[in-house]
Amino acid sequence: MRKAYVAGLAAGISFIAMGAAQAVEIEYWQYVFDSRVQAMDQLIEKFQAANPDITVKQTTFPYADYQTRVVAAKVAGQGPDVVQLFYGWTDQFVNGGLIQPLDPAVFPHAEIESDFFPIVSAMKRGEDYYGLPTAVRSLALFYNKAIFAEAGIEAPTTLDELLAAAEATTKRDGAGNITTAGITMDMAGQDHHWWREVLIRQNGGAPYDAEGNVAYNDAAGAAALKFYTALQTEKNVGLVGFMDEGQAAFRAGMAAMTIDGTFRLGAFADNPFEWGVVELPADANGLRSNYSSYFANGIGATSTGEELAAAQKFLQYISSPEAMEIWLNTVGELPARRDVALTEANLADPIRGPFLKGLEYAHTTQFYDEAAQRQTAIDMVNRVLLEGQSIEDSIAQAATAEQAIIDQGRQ
Repeated sequence: MRKAYVAGLAAGISFIAMGAAQAVEIEYWQYVFDSRVQAMDQLIEKFQAANPDITVKQTTFPYADYQTRVVAAKVAGQGPDVVQLFYGWTDQFVNGGLIQPLDPAVFPHAEIESDFFPIVSAMKRGEDYYGLPTAVRSLALFYNKAIFAEAGIEAPTTLDELLAAAEATTKRDGAGNITTAGITMDMAGQDHHWWREVLIRQNGGAPYDAEGNVAYNDAAGAAALKFYTALQTEKNVGLVGFMDEGQAAFRAGMAAMTIDGTFRLGAFADNPFEWGVVELPADANGLRSNYSSYFANGIGATSTGEELAAAQKFLQYISSPEAMEIWLNTVGELPARRDVALTEANLADPIRGPFLKGLEYAHTTQFYDEAAQRQTAIDMVNRVLLEGQSIEDSIAQAATAEQAIIDQGRQ
């Protein structure tokens, strides 16, 4: 189909002048996550039914290999026409020439800024937007209702109640080893966000200053890290590496609580027990905080001509209200458009409601290299838990390492 397009140009033939729609195939890339792939399959089917002249081929890769595959395709002069990317990868994708700016004639900035939640601004560089989300995420506390009922307790609303609930629901063997965790500990999952954007703020600090530089190498950052690591070292209610991943432990019924995002709703739907969701616990003064994020869809840098036009049309559809409703029902992630998300039904829903409320006081971290910055947090906790390094020394080392990543990203 691409060859036909090139041949047509070489012959000086205008497809518009021919007066007949020409078939075109475009590629959509995203990483492997079952409910997300299923949702995109539905969207592609609906889009193709309405646009029979466009075929969309979905290609997926494991999360760990995803960015590498996008880069390799660009180097080879190929790649997707529409590509999914985490908002925290935007600088890497823009600087690497992997995506192109959205045409404001097709995606008017005024409409983007009035219709989407404000966090869409994280996709803007200079005067250009480089992508649009279908859904947004926030965090909440998932809890196993059966384990809580057995312990005779209610879901926690404060950090003190969280600690009490974790202690009441942890099960240990005769040697004191955890067999069922009160709460999961997984910095590689969502806990690095909980520590950075929630616990630090609840201890009176801020993760970054007004210029975006690291600001957590202080008493607030140390107190937040102390609270987190003490779940293992002092309270013995959680264990890093327990069943490998926090979400896996919760799905298996081997953890009473886990902090995770809206994207887990689809995956947790098949859990063999009843579970509930509440807002992230407030501090003793009632202060709440949260972290919001999203994956966006952008136009691949190599997409041109009729493929570009088709890609733009597809991006318009997958960021439409209809697509967001499908994504919400299949994946569980919240619609990125205000009017689709903030309905009375969604706000009153016992599962969706806590996530939507979390968006009201959420912060969106400005990442320069999300994977590398996440790793500094993982390493920080591991030095304390596995190597016995002091809280102060480990957080100072993390701050130095992350600041270097930020400085590099600004160059």
